Amino acid sequence: VQLQASGGGLVQAGDSLRLSCAASGISFSNYIMAWFRQAPGKEREFVASIRERGGGPSYGHSVKGRFTISRDNAKKTVSLQMNSLKPEDTAVYYCAARRIFTPSDVYPYMGQGTLVTVSS
Repeated sequence: VQLQASGGGLVQAGDSLRLSCAASGISFSNYIMAWFRQAPGKEREFVASIRERGGGPSYGHSVKGRFTISRDNAKKTVSLQMNSLKPEDTAVYYCAARRIFTPSDVYPYMGQGTLVTVSS
C-alpha cells in the first residue's frame, strides 16, 4: 500500500494551497480517506475525512470552514483544498485510509506526508 502526498510548500498567511494524495495497492473506492497533520512538538491532529463515495465529509474544529476534502475514485486520489491559511496550520500533512469497519480513530494506512509551512 502506498499513499503518496504532494503539494506542500511555503506560503504566506491568507494564501491557499491544495494537497493531493495518490493511492496504490488498495481498492481505493472501498476506503474512507482522511488527512491528518502533525506540527513540531505536537500530537498528530485529525484534519478531515471523506466517505468511500465522497459523502459525509468531516473536519477538525480548527480547519472547518477553511479546508475542503474531496476525492476522485477513478484517479484514486484524495485532495485537500486549504484556504485562508494561518501560521498555526504549519505541519506535516499525511493522508490515511481505513475501511468502514475499522474504528474511526484507527487508520491502518498512512503515507509519508508533505510539509506545509505558513509564514506570518
